[in-house]
Amino acid sequence: MQKLKYILPAVLLLLGIAFYFFGSAPEEKIVHVDMSVREEIRVPEPEPAITYAYLPQYSHKVSHQRHNRLIEYLSKETGLSIRQVFPDTFEEHRRMVASGEIDISFSNPMTYIRIAQTGARAFARIIEPSGSPTFRGQIITRSDNRSIHKLKDCIGKSWIAVDPLSAGGYLYALGLFLENGINATDFREISFAPGPGGKQEKVALAVYAGKYDFGSIREGTLDVVRDKINVDKIKIVAETKPYPGWVYAARRGMDPDVIDRISVAMFKLSMDDPAQAAILNRAGMRGIIPAQDSDYDSVRDLIKELGLRNLYGGQGRTE
Repeated sequence: MQKLKYILPAVLLLLGIAFYFFGSAPEEKIVHVDMSVREEIRVPEPEPAITYAYLPQYSHKVSHQRHNRLIEYLSKETGLSIRQVFPDTFEEHRRMVASGEIDISFSNPMTYIRIAQTGARAFARIIEPSGSPTFRGQIITRSDNRSIHKLKDCIGKSWIAVDPLSAGGYLYALGLFLENGINATDFREISFAPGPGGKQEKVALAVYAGKYDFGSIREGTLDVVRDKINVDKIKIVAETKPYPGWVYAARRGMDPDVIDRISVAMFKLSMDDPAQAAILNRAGMRGIIPAQDSDYDSVRDLIKELGLRNLYGGQGRTE
C-alpha cells in the first residue's frame, strides 16, 4: 500500500502529460506541394567595375593593405567603380590581363613586357620610396655568413629567387651575374619561392632561416618584412643597376576616356598633401608619373642579353 501511494500520483501525472500533448493538440493540416511549379533563383552578379590587380609580389593581404586606400581614392576622384582582384601567380596575372579579366595592371617591368604582347599599354609608372622612378634588385645573405662577402662568393652556393618572371627578385640579379662572368650553371642550385603570392617575403624569410646561402629580392623588400625578422641579421651583398620602376598598364581595348580619368587622378597625388601622402606611403611609392611603352626598352635589352627572347616572344614590343 505504501508503494501504491507513490506510484498512483506518478501514473496520473504521466496520463495528464500525454493527454495535453496528444489529446488536446489541434489536428495538423497537410500541405500539398506541387513539384511541377518551380521558380528559378538567380544568384546576384557583382556590380560592373574596373578591375585592378597588383602583381602578386607579396601576399594577398599585403597587396590589399598597400593598395586599398589608393583604389578608394581613385574611385572617389573618377566616379568609377574600381575593384581589386588577386591573381595567385605572376603567370595567372599575365593570363588575366590577356583575357580581359584585369583592366588595370600594376606590375614589374618584366611582366609588363609580356602583357604588352597582348596589347596592354603602359600609361603610368611610380616614383619609388627612394624618390627615383627606377629600382634595383638586391642579392642578400645572412650577416653572419662568413663565406659570402662579394658577388663571386655566390659561385657554388644555393640561391633562392622570387619567380622566373620576377624582375628585381630574379632576372635583374641574373643579369648582374652574367655581366660578371657568372652563369646560372655556376650555382649549386637555383630555387624559386613556393606557393601563391608573398614570394618576396618568402625569399627574405628563407635566407634569414638559413635554408639557402643567398637570395635575390627587389629593393624595398627588407622594409616590408621588418616586422617579421630582424633585418640587421641580413646583409646586402650586391645591387643591380637601376631599371624603370613598376608600371601601370591598361588591357587591350580599354576605353581611352576611362584610362584618361584614372591617369589624371593618379598624377594629382602629391606627397605635399598629408592625406595623399598617407595613401602613397601605404602603397610603397612617392608618386605616379606618366609612362609610355618605350620607357621599358632597357628591360627589353636585358631580355636579349639573358637569352629570353623565346620566353618573351621576341622583344615583346608592339607599336
